[in-house]
Amino acid sequence: MEKQIKLFLDFLENDKKLSNNTLQSYKRDITQYQEYIQENKINYLKVDSEDIDKYFEHLKSLNKKTSTISRNLATIRSFYQYLVRIKKIKKDPTSNVQSPKVEKKKPNILTAKEVELLLEQPSNVDLKGIRDKAMLEFAYATGMRVTEIISLNISDVNMKESIVVCNSGFKKRNIPLGTISMKALTEYIEKSRPILIKDESTEALFVNVNGKRLTRQGFWKIVKFYKEQAHISKDITPHVLRHSFATHLLQNGAEIKAVQSMLGHSDLSSTQVYMQFQKENLKDIYNKAHPRA
Repeated sequence: MEKQIKLFLDFLENDKKLSNNTLQSYKRDITQYQEYIQENKINYLKVDSEDIDKYFEHLKSLNKKTSTISRNLATIRSFYQYLVRIKKIKKDPTSNVQSPKVEKKKPNILTAKEVELLLEQPSNVDLKGIRDKAMLEFAYATGMRVTEIISLNISDVNMKESIVVCNSGFKKRNIPLGTISMKALTEYIEKSRPILIKDESTEALFVNVNGKRLTRQGFWKIVKFYKEQAHISKDITPHVLRHSFATHLLQNGAEIKAVQSMLGHSDLSSTQVYMQFQKENLKDIYNKAHPRA
């Protein structure tokens, strides 16, 4: 089984081109499944849907969240579909296993005033402040995922056209940059980044104080620091800026298909989650503007 798992992960990395974070998630899930299979002396090539159900009951007994169990099923299903593909087994034992229903949580978003307050915090008087200002403005201006932002190279930004090219996700996408974000990014690229980088061959767009590509953890710490500086009580993560980006665009009349394209959602239903906030905004506008409201 260990050999097949390694080949499966190689397939995901080389053929499916999954990101490192997604790969690590698959690896954790499949390793946990492997441990269960070995502990219970089960032949992984001969399991049926009942065995799979028992495994998920086991996960429930460990108080795993429904979303975690659902993700585990997706991983195990991919593994067995791979085994069918390479003719190790004839039938996928997960084909009749129902995924547990995961209740879609309402995304945590910031108001326009809270976003403004957060983005005002970095002081562009030193190298780090200039970088942080550019980075936060960029995150809100593009709605890109943390992994996508830290994976960007300086060549991915077309300064003349005010566009960033995101090569991550399902397909390459072009995302426009607003004037405020472009101004902060230009200042960072011209004044801060050349001093922060220690090597002229460095390709990373956003770098840390050591001149290396910024990490996910580094990005999160920066957002948390300025959230506290702004005295905002809401829990703010880089993903909250993504949620806020989508919500504010829709509230201000953007077409949902355009927002879907900028977010890189393969399924429109993922973008439609933000429509609930648009409805709230319309009610507020109606109550304030209609003479008989």
